Order: sequence, then structure tokens, then C-alpha cells
Amino acid sequence: QVQLVESGGGLVQAGGSLRLSCAASGKIARIDDMSWYRQTPGNQRELVASITRDGRTTYADSVKGRFAISRDNAKTMVSLQMNSLKPEDTAVYYCNADLKSGIFVSPKNYWGQGTQVTVSS
Repeated sequence: QVQLVESGGGLVQAGGSLRLSCAASGKIARIDDMSWYRQTPGNQRELVASITRDGRTTYADSVKGRFAISRDNAKTMVSLQMNSLKPEDTAVYYCNADLKSGIFVSPKNYWGQGTQVTVSS
């Protein structure tokens, strides 16, 4: 069974930094894109940042220049370094991955359980 487990959320003052990590485990043959999304109450989940298997990155305009997504060499862990945090960054952050659990299995999309990030003013 595939699992994505996030860590690193918490409470921080505006202007501070946090680093989120997400580790994929279980029966995994290949992981393609890995991403971070966030969601606030009453709103849809939105893409924050994404990284392809070969390292190409995409960021939401609201976080460009402040957040950085990265991936480990084994391609099973993704991190999000968040700097210059603002109160509007407060949300539950979710890890997301497109992966195959077997060589002959179609790729599927998986979500982590989410981690709360709260930025106080």
C-alpha cells in the first residue's frame, strides 16, 4: 500500500520560515510529478508548487520567490522550503504524487493526510 506522509507544519510568525517534507513509502515502481497543494476552509485545494521527475519546477504566483520545492536523489521525498511567510499562507498543506505501484500498473494520483501551517501576524 502506498503512503505519502507529510511533516514539518506548525505555527510561525510572519516573516519566518518553515520546511515541509513528504516521504513516499510502500510498493512503488516509479514516481513522476510530486507537488504541494494547500487548502483553507471553504476554499478549493490550490497548487502551491510542483516538481517533475527531472527537476522542472512550477510555482503559484503567490509564492514565487519565497517558496522552493525540491526532491531527493531517490525521487521518493519532496520538500517545500517556505520563507518570508505571510498570514495568507495559513492553510493545510497536502503532498501529492503521481506514481506507479508496479511496472505494468497504470499511474495513479495519491494524497498525503495534510499538515497544518499557521502564520501569525
